Amino acid sequence: MVPEINYWAVLVATVSTMIVGSLWYAPKVFGTRWAKLAGVDLDRPASSAAMPIITTVIVSFLTAWVLAGAASIAWHFYEGAYFWASVVTAVTLWAGFIAARFITHDAFEGRSTRLTTLNIGHELVTVLVMAVIIGVWPPAGI
Repeated sequence: MVPEINYWAVLVATVSTMIVGSLWYAPKVFGTRWAKLAGVDLDRPASSAAMPIITTVIVSFLTAWVLAGAASIAWHFYEGAYFWASVVTAVTLWAGFIAARFITHDAFEGRSTRLTTLNIGHELVTVLVMAVIIGVWPPAGI
């Protein structure tokens, strides 16, 4: 079975990650704190950000696509509202995969708990925004 996916919702969800990231890591929000905790120089030339941004777009598309497919499968299994299937799926995947892996890697890399918390918080907001977009824009026929 191939899950139904609204690719327009996936594309909009992909773009949303760039917006969330731009706001979250803005210097007046968490950007300055994150840079200090992560040891990132915010004054480096912008040209060095090209590859991370391209990578982020690709990975964000993959995340949105997987979330849309998983939400569709969850909705078929549990039924109910597609919106809530999307949101619950996002939180479950975030806790079981994203947060858990960040915590594990950061513990072994000796990163501060504050940096880990800041980053997994960003990831939670990101997947929740994606889930809302996917949830309010289900595939045709659902």
